[in-house]
Amino acid sequence: MPENTLLTKPRVTVKNWIALIFLVVILSGIFQRSTGPLQVLDFTNLSGKFGVIGDTGANFIGKGGSGAKDGFMAGLNLIPAVMFFCGLLNVFQELGAFEAASIVFNPILKPLMGIPGTAGVAFISSFTGSDVAAVMTRELVDNGEMTDEERTIFTSYQYAGSAVINNTITGGAPLLAISPIALGPIIVIQFVCKVIGANIVRVVLKVSGKKHKEGK
Repeated sequence: MPENTLLTKPRVTVKNWIALIFLVVILSGIFQRSTGPLQVLDFTNLSGKFGVIGDTGANFIGKGGSGAKDGFMAGLNLIPAVMFFCGLLNVFQELGAFEAASIVFNPILKPLMGIPGTAGVAFISSFTGSDVAAVMTRELVDNGEMTDEERTIFTSYQYAGSAVINNTITGGAPLLAISPIALGPIIVIQFVCKVIGANIVRVVLKVSGKKHKEGK
């Protein structure tokens, strides 16, 4: 009987590891504020800015707006970045970055939140952006690499204090100046709370699953 190749784990090569390193670096935000050629190693810089006017920060979304129109324009602004990321994701998927990610992150994410190691890159990207992590999570589910329960747990982690680094630095900037705690501990506390929240959802799903099986 011929061997079922679908059950054979793909061999991880040096190319896969290099692809994973580049993907993590691009999504991590390490080079977001760099100058020179290193700027291209950041996803935000690669996505670019549209219509920024001088130091005011005003763009096609406007400045100081509110209401449904402002929300619509903010959502519209995400479309180019998400489209670009979908293409980028396919490139790194073909290069085998996710096979390498599974090896690195599986020993961490499985005990931490009960999700597979293939979600490792989405886990890293969720520190700086929720939209990119959401796209990656959907890809994992569509490809059968993550179950519905695992998606629920991971989503509960992502959207409690989403994009924890970027939003703490930008949205919380006025409070950081008067905070008695440094930026680092603040982010660590938020991260711990996010993990606790994900595990609460994990326990709820496990208990409800047992009750559902017992009720049959």
